[in-house]
Amino acid sequence: MALIIQEQAPPLKEDHDGVMRMKGSRVTLDTVIHAFNEGHTAEEIVSHYPALKLADVYGVISYYLNNQVTVDNYLQQQENEAKEIRQIMESSPDYQLFRESLLARQNPSHKSS
Repeated sequence: MALIIQEQAPPLKEDHDGVMRMKGSRVTLDTVIHAFNEGHTAEEIVSHYPALKLADVYGVISYYLNNQVTVDNYLQQQENEAKEIRQIMESSPDYQLFRESLLARQNPSHKSS
């Protein structure tokens, strides 16, 4: 019996916001790759995210290692977009009022400026 080799697409799907997620879960590509780059093994990643399958994590890591520039560019783009959104939110007057109210609850002696 001959071994049949089939090429497999990485177990990723793009959500409606353009974020790449592990198929069958809400775990993002960013999460898996950041954990991998911090030295976590595929087994450790699965232990932290039980919705993931070990073979899928290995598949994504393999995809990353074979397409590192492309994936790193995607991760940088995601980080830049998150920073822009955070800046927009933090500059909102509503956010500033909300933040002040949270700080006041946390520290009753805190006074807004």
